[in-house]
Amino acid sequence: MHHMRRDELAAITRLRGPQRRAFAQPPPALADRSVRIAVVHDWCPNFRGGERVLARLCKLFPNAEVFTLFDFLPKDIKEQYFNDVAFHSSVANRLPMVQKYYRSLFFLCPFLIEQFDVTGYDAVISSSAAFARGVLTRPDQPHLCYVHSPIRYAWDEQFSYLAQGRLGFGPKGLLFRYMLHNLRTWDTRTAHGPDLMLANSSYVRSRIRRIYGREAQIVFPPVALDELEFIASKDDYYVTASFLAPYKRTDLVIRAFNDMPSRRLVVVGEGQQLQSLRGMACSNVSFTGYLPRQEYVRTVARAKAMVFAGCEDFGIALAEAQACGTPLIAFDRGGARDIVQAFGGAEPPTGILFGSQSVEPLKQAIQGFEQNHTAITPQACRSNADRFSEDRFDLAILKALAVAQAAHVR
Repeated sequence: MHHMRRDELAAITRLRGPQRRAFAQPPPALADRSVRIAVVHDWCPNFRGGERVLARLCKLFPNAEVFTLFDFLPKDIKEQYFNDVAFHSSVANRLPMVQKYYRSLFFLCPFLIEQFDVTGYDAVISSSAAFARGVLTRPDQPHLCYVHSPIRYAWDEQFSYLAQGRLGFGPKGLLFRYMLHNLRTWDTRTAHGPDLMLANSSYVRSRIRRIYGREAQIVFPPVALDELEFIASKDDYYVTASFLAPYKRTDLVIRAFNDMPSRRLVVVGEGQQLQSLRGMACSNVSFTGYLPRQEYVRTVARAKAMVFAGCEDFGIALAEAQACGTPLIAFDRGGARDIVQAFGGAEPPTGILFGSQSVEPLKQAIQGFEQNHTAITPQACRSNADRFSEDRFDLAILKALAVAQAAHVR
């Protein structure tokens, strides 16, 4: 007999009207993996955390087809992770050189996502950090939404994005602000379309509650533990790894290590800030640029700790570092709070969190790590990563889809 957990029961009681009455009987234990699923994903510019979730969903449901606004995934990635999966992209995907400016088309994306016809599928799973959730579904069609984040640049991070784009209150700035206002209206209107929302972290769950007034169940993204090499014996360097964009705050990490010349930092990644970060770094900071997967894993696994100063919705690179047995020194906000087992908790510590995005607290956290590094073992880090396994993700998705399907039982 299937026994529902407390969080599943709570999700059911929050449903409204007929949906709530549908739960006179418990839902089936797991959804049928053979059903035809439309997986709607915002866009696929490259293979990063969101696309890893997409790949796992397609593996979980062999009859899934993908609907995405823009598809720029290279052929080798498609063959490795999406073998025999049908991809459907928007008409805008065929625009000349669209890969260079697709993000600037955000004002068209609500209209474009609504042009996908997914009404012939048994169920819909949207993988959404922006637009996918707004796909049009039948009234009787189960819709499960996995939320990577509410639209960052339309809500709480609007002002930082406008500042980065140097968009004040001139004609261009006012136009962008008006388009973001319209996007918020659409985003709010579509927020209650899915039967059930899943959040990838406690941080995202709180943002869903504040922005949409909905409750969500936390399902951590899947980490491919078998792909990650565990190394207990560490080298004498720290590592930071991310796409080098301003919000990742790699500049803060470099400034901290500039003040600590006896400590080595390896910066992994590429992005628009690469040249400026190279220009500000001292000789104890080195850059690798993009690394192939195996070399990336080895670099992270051999580091004495991974340092991250940004605020991620989850931060799959942090979870992967734990799977490699590498401790974390991370900003105490966002997904890092879910990933790091801090000192003083019930579980063995796996890292240190610092409370402010400034140089001195980060330097103090690094010094605190070195004073207490023997208490943070690679084995504890690896054990902690088991919470993010692919099998656990699969089971949570199958249970959640069963709840969404049961909401439509007559």
